[in-house]
Amino acid sequence: MKYKSVVWDLDGVLTDSAPGIISTTKYVLSKMNKRIPSDTVLRMFLGPPLAVSFRELCGMSEKQAFIASDLYRERYRTDGWHDNAVYPGIRPLLKALRDKGCYLCVATGKSTSAAKRILDAFFLTPYFDRIIGSSENQHNVQKQDVIVDALQGNNAAVMIGDRDSDILAARALGIDSIAVSYGYGSDEELVLSRPTGKADSVDALWELLGVEKISQNGYFISVEGNDGCGKTTQTGLLYEWLRQCGFDAMTTREPGGSPVAEKIRAILLDKENMSMYGITEALLFAASRAQHVKEVIEPALVRGKVVITDRFVDSSIAYQGAGQQLGEDMVAQINAPAVDGHYPDTTVYLDLDYRVALKRRKHASEADRIELNPEDFHQRVQDAFRRLHATNRERYLKIDASGTAEDIARAVYGQVAVRMMLSGVA
Repeated sequence: MKYKSVVWDLDGVLTDSAPGIISTTKYVLSKMNKRIPSDTVLRMFLGPPLAVSFRELCGMSEKQAFIASDLYRERYRTDGWHDNAVYPGIRPLLKALRDKGCYLCVATGKSTSAAKRILDAFFLTPYFDRIIGSSENQHNVQKQDVIVDALQGNNAAVMIGDRDSDILAARALGIDSIAVSYGYGSDEELVLSRPTGKADSVDALWELLGVEKISQNGYFISVEGNDGCGKTTQTGLLYEWLRQCGFDAMTTREPGGSPVAEKIRAILLDKENMSMYGITEALLFAASRAQHVKEVIEPALVRGKVVITDRFVDSSIAYQGAGQQLGEDMVAQINAPAVDGHYPDTTVYLDLDYRVALKRRKHASEADRIELNPEDFHQRVQDAFRRLHATNRERYLKIDASGTAEDIARAVYGQVAVRMMLSGVA
């Protein structure tokens, strides 16, 4: 490892915050009845201190620039910071550096509280020894001072930034610098600032920092529950959140998920097949799952992806084992060769009374063959899911699914993040 300490800028280096910064800047200018400049000019707000940008790019007086900065921070604190995402590849790099004992810190022109809020939201805070920005009322923060405060005397350091202010501050302090061209600075300004190294991608940082690239472990998440509990919605929201956090995530579903499995799905859900025997149904689900595992899930996990599936083997145990009364143990045995050892690392169980869930489902779309089963069938399915939760607490996360989609999603995010961090993936 080349450096004992690494100082990171935030915007344009760790996260792609451009959408939120630009939208918040437009809000402030509109609020102050100022002309909104071109997108090219607005992108120049990405990096330098706010007061400086408002003065130099919008022709404001110092007093106006301070007012604009305060308005910006107020708006960004509540809305703007959400339009942000961790750059793909950042998370495994931080983990590798941390595992090597490297001192990691953030030095940003943002307020310290805003920086911490963003890093907390993306579950990146545990990687950093120190996070430093400006105070809430500080308008003319100097990057050099922020770096010194962030480093706390740690030596053999390098500053990673995307604007000339980052590189020039590092040189003034006598430490190395790496300019990242995937951020918000122009090629011209980065070249003129004469960094020690230049990275055109996050991937290039591994070699520049002298860290051997590590292979990532995959992580398998299933989302389960009675029909109408919100599985598909929460699967999609979880996927979007994981992508925002910088994970290489993908979604899939059961029955289905691969070409052959989708053809089996069509047979299983077709209302013309109401005479299908329970054992036929169970075997078809297992056949679909075997193809899905071999063709989609297993290869994705080998590549280090986070795989989120809308239903997996627990649905067969609940629906065919309990609902169809074939026996939960027997259905588990039928599915053992199909699963081939690939059980989820975490199962998100959305717990909602089956009657409420069915009402939701009926309002959403026409019921399929399985959803048309009588009420006592769905009661048995719900009871089975609750038993599975009770006997698999190390895998299951039980989430109350009676609230709004947003409230449920927040509960899912928090608990999944903790599980992933404990597993060493996050």
